[in-house]
Amino acid sequence: MDINITITAFYASLLALLFLALSFNVIRLRLKLKVGVGDGGEKALTKAIRIHGNFAEYMPLALILLAGYELSGADSLWLHLLGSVLFIGRVLHALGLSQSIGTSKPRVIGTLSMFIVLLILAIANICAFIC
Repeated sequence: MDINITITAFYASLLALLFLALSFNVIRLRLKLKVGVGDGGEKALTKAIRIHGNFAEYMPLALILLAGYELSGADSLWLHLLGSVLFIGRVLHALGLSQSIGTSKPRVIGTLSMFIVLLILAIANICAFIC
């Protein structure tokens, strides 16, 4: 049986595993701190919720843009480069924010890499449509 998975599906799968890890971290803290809804005023839970929420806010758009770029016939090297930067950036963002709610090098690198990938994909998709 020949299975042909798209490059976007590969990175979506990696990101789904990261999303699950972030979700389990929130659940773990909710159980430990006995907080069912909200953050209960617990800083560790607030931080975990925001890390998870930030991921959930940005990744759907990023994956839609990556899929659009792939459907437009983009070179697989570019798709892997952008997907890798997106995934690594999200890992760095989560690690950086886990270490400190303030500015940290991993958080800044993670945020900037995501914004750069979003910008490149948006421009590439617009160009693919217009050109």
